[in-house]
Amino acid sequence: MRVLHRSGQWCPARQIGEVVAYDVRILPQYQVPGRPTVDRSYLLLGEGVQLTKPAVFEGPVEGWWYVDLVEIERTADDLIVHDLYVDFLIPPAVDRYQILDLDELGEAVRDGKLTAAQCADVLITTQRFVDRYLRRPEEGQNGPSAAFPPPDVTALEQLASFL
Repeated sequence: MRVLHRSGQWCPARQIGEVVAYDVRILPQYQVPGRPTVDRSYLLLGEGVQLTKPAVFEGPVEGWWYVDLVEIERTADDLIVHDLYVDFLIPPAVDRYQILDLDELGEAVRDGKLTAAQCADVLITTQRFVDRYLRRPEEGQNGPSAAFPPPDVTALEQLASFL
């Protein structure tokens, strides 16, 4: 199995359950001296979510999760990932989160890159992700909840590089 990353790279991938992990080489212009040059990303199939702990994150954001809302296109043996603009930053303790790039989502709709229906799907996916993975117990349950990161992600994190 391979995944087409937004950088144009075809990346080797492995699947456990409903999670596909893939390794992507960080493009030279984004590399940080002394840091790893490969990121591992995780696609939550059926949820429209991609998780990454970027190797280039340093200092106060090192170890944080970068979460992209994505559309996953399936071909015979491959997956193609399309970014849907909305992103999250989540610290390791999962005690708070930041939602990023809502302005980019609005601009994409305004500029005709996304339809109103696609925008609605992104907003629904955003709310489902928050409710499932980020809502605290004291806030009350709003649908099914799950551990963050999902256990299959944790299992895939332990595997050696796919490159």
